[in-house]
Amino acid sequence: MTEARAQAAIAAGVAPTGPTAGVAGNPLFEYLCRMGDDRLVLGHRLSEWAGHAPILEEDIALSNFALDFVGQAAALLKLAGEVEGKGRDEDALAYHRDENEFRNVLLVELPRGDFAFTMVRQYLFDAFDVLALERLVKSRHEVLAGIAAKALKEAKYHARHSGEWVVRLGDGTEESHRRTQAALDALWSYPSEFFVADGVDAAMVEQGIGLDLPSLKAPWEITVRETLTRATLTVPNDPRIVRGGRLGRHSEHLGHMLAQMQILPRSHPGAQW
Repeated sequence: MTEARAQAAIAAGVAPTGPTAGVAGNPLFEYLCRMGDDRLVLGHRLSEWAGHAPILEEDIALSNFALDFVGQAAALLKLAGEVEGKGRDEDALAYHRDENEFRNVLLVELPRGDFAFTMVRQYLFDAFDVLALERLVKSRHEVLAGIAAKALKEAKYHARHSGEWVVRLGDGTEESHRRTQAALDALWSYPSEFFVADGVDAAMVEQGIGLDLPSLKAPWEITVRETLTRATLTVPNDPRIVRGGRLGRHSEHLGHMLAQMQILPRSHPGAQW
């Protein structure tokens, strides 16, 4: 966003005033990248199921969910580029950042695993996503609120779908229960990163733009534990707090994923398709 456009947007009440209005290093840019990167990376992981899902209907469903998340990521990263004001668009932010510049939570970058692992990971994310988007539709930033309103419709469907699969697999055969419980044991500590707030989050809350993340933990746990009970799964006793992704400290898995995702645009920079 140019300075003139930024000032016009502020005057119109569609962008925040203060340190987030198109200056380098601003917390809104960081905040939007966090949201966009969560969705970009998770969408890419879901796309890896195309042609490999256990049934045809689910193959189509996961591909559609991947499209939903990549579409949300494109909108958020486009807005991030405008807020940054350095001429980067959504493609530049998706394909021309290095691993340590990504700000997604570690949960979404883990390899897809088996179908049970994908569905448990998806449900843990979706349950948080619905809570977060329900609050973001009330954001003072009108563009972000609009993106959240559109994404919320998709998120509610995602959560219903993944939750039903968690129950179906957990309360299914001995083999599906074993795999789903193993996935839950492996993943349970990762959502803790959703609720860790830092200076970026504090600035967004102060400006009426972002979320009070710690306040979402209790309702998330109530929702998730109710589903896990119906799935006859045992909630792990794992008090670890996993974090690092929001600070650009990632597992080896993200680097491998980005090598595949970014190879074409990086091999032909500036190409027009």
